[in-house]
Amino acid sequence: MVTVTSGKGGVGKSNFSLNFAMALQRRGHSVLVFDADIGMANIDVLLGTPAKYNLFHLLKGEKSIWDIIQTGPNGLQFIAGGSGFQELVRLTDEQIEYFAAQIGQLNGHFDFILFDTGAGLSKETLRFITAADEAIVVTTPEPTSITDAYALMKMVKTMGHQVPFRLVVNRVSDDREGQVTADNIRQVASKYLQMELPVLGYIPDDTNVSKAVKRQTPLTVAYPDSPATRGIDRIASRYLLEERESGSMDVTGFLQRMKRLWS
Repeated sequence: MVTVTSGKGGVGKSNFSLNFAMALQRRGHSVLVFDADIGMANIDVLLGTPAKYNLFHLLKGEKSIWDIIQTGPNGLQFIAGGSGFQELVRLTDEQIEYFAAQIGQLNGHFDFILFDTGAGLSKETLRFITAADEAIVVTTPEPTSITDAYALMKMVKTMGHQVPFRLVVNRVSDDREGQVTADNIRQVASKYLQMELPVLGYIPDDTNVSKAVKRQTPLTVAYPDSPATRGIDRIASRYLLEERESGSMDVTGFLQRMKRLWS
């Protein structure tokens, strides 16, 4: 159960979530992408696969978790968020219990569930960050992106949550820029937050990303040999190596944390 998040919008978080999931899938893992961006859900748009049902239908009790799981390119399974609705901020106890029970049914069916959250630290994003097993924070070398990524991690830490964060630096001009950016964030996190921040890797700035968005086709499908695709592939390989060393994940802990946070 992995949350992918960012301190601000426009850093390529959703594109990373989607293509990271596809990279994991190509390596033989079953993956579910869960669009948890309440206000600006767009995973189905990036996939070019309109979703008949989404999270809204689940929370209203109209559909089960299996009804709202859609299939996109290359068989990738995803749950659309549904843009522009605010029902998640007013969940009743019954809705929370139903949501938890439905998520619990996924246990054992997927190797990884990736929650693509909204940018910034809304209450809903915080809930997904703190309930998941870990969080991947995506930033770019831009100072505002770096500052906001740090602010997000600081807020989570200040509120008393011990969330294992990992870092991805997107849109780098070269590996050196990625390394310098990552080192700066890591040093500040270590000094002021007493937080270890492992770096998963860097993704080159690549014009093929915007081309893939316009085609509504995942980058790794539309341009499998592009620089950004190769960067994401390296990140997926490193992530899986570290996951094998740390052990498997389970839905139970997520459910317990989620119900405690959402009650």
